[in-house]
Amino acid sequence: MVSFFLRRLRERVPLRLVPCTAKQAATWVKKLHRHLPDIGGGRFAVAVANPLGWVGVALAGNGPQEWEGTGRLIITRCATDETRNACTKLYGALCRAGKALGYVEAWTYTLPEEPGTSVRAAGFEDMGLTEGGEHSRPSRPRKPAVRPEPKRRWRRIL
Repeated sequence: MVSFFLRRLRERVPLRLVPCTAKQAATWVKKLHRHLPDIGGGRFAVAVANPLGWVGVALAGNGPQEWEGTGRLIITRCATDETRNACTKLYGALCRAGKALGYVEAWTYTLPEEPGTSVRAAGFEDMGLTEGGEHSRPSRPRKPAVRPEPKRRWRRIL
């Protein structure tokens, strides 16, 4: 019963963006992200808070090496405590920051079973499913992927 009232209270208070480091975001993601808690680093991050404290973070990460110089930004994680509109606000903030830094498009990925409501509300377009698979190659061995299945790819022109 109490959690219901706390959730309703969280939904009615205004959200505000607050700066955070990639390291702080990684700590938050480790606690809250449902299926990929580990992050290999990131370029920049942002948090969203209500008067009670932080309710979510998002992290812009390092894209594939072949993306260097292409103007593509990849949003690697968005993790919230399920506060309404927090994910959309985070995606929008990272896109505005990316545009200010000279990026021309932002990409992110979701699992096929996720509806993508927040990314769609933040102005992303569905590009379809990826092929999925492992990152390891004979010339470049890697640890097995945590979630090798296909993902839904999203793009927003900045």
